[in-house]
Amino acid sequence: MWFKPWDKNKVKSNDQVAMDRLPRHIAIIMDGNGRWALKRALPRSMGHRAGVEALRKVVKACSKLGIEVLTVYAFSTENWKRPKDEVGVLMTLLTEYLRKELLELHQSNVVIRTMGKLNDLPPEAQHELAHAMKSTRDNTGLILNLALNYGGRSEIIDAVKSLSKEVLTGEQRIEEIDEQSFSEKLYTRGLPDPDLLIRTSGEMRLSNFLLWQLAYTEIVVVEELWPDFGQKALVEAIKAYQKRDRRFGGIHTN
Repeated sequence: MWFKPWDKNKVKSNDQVAMDRLPRHIAIIMDGNGRWALKRALPRSMGHRAGVEALRKVVKACSKLGIEVLTVYAFSTENWKRPKDEVGVLMTLLTEYLRKELLELHQSNVVIRTMGKLNDLPPEAQHELAHAMKSTRDNTGLILNLALNYGGRSEIIDAVKSLSKEVLTGEQRIEEIDEQSFSEKLYTRGLPDPDLLIRTSGEMRLSNFLLWQLAYTEIVVVEELWPDFGQKALVEAIKAYQKRDRRFGGIHTN
């Protein structure tokens, strides 16, 4: 097995988060809304609505902790394959979230940022996203990065195309292309790579999420379904992260 699910029972309840070793960037694959609803004999739409509430709690917790960036996988390029009604619900919830939470997010100094092919989203969602980004662009607190109509492979292809055009026009020399210049063509340009990836619902896959950026990210898989994930679960995941020995391919000499 590539990596094991995090066992929260192994983390002592008296452990404290080390505020000087917080992850700068947390990425989350928010998984399990449908299963949460199924377990309660509810329609999937109710699971997605509960998932929005979980996101609200996690954003607030990250902001209070002083996390620099929170990237959440809100809608993938593959999610268009879902039933049309379910996709419609997801888009409606996105616009509702932005309308209802924007004032509080702005007052909490949160910066709203997006990544993905936004032009394929419904016009109403595009409008609310543009308004939210413009309203919060001068804030200096937590960057809430919403991955919408996002796919990791598509992102890499777009970066290759962008660099290729610069080579053809003479703006870029092939010999000078390196990891830094490539990273600057990604949707996450200007942001640090994630230190911690959290995936809920116990699933063991990346699902085409941040394939380049997660090269040395610490992965914490939790059994909670996303609507059950909140501040306490976030803190426990950070504690688990802080117990990791991050060597980035090297070794410690002391």
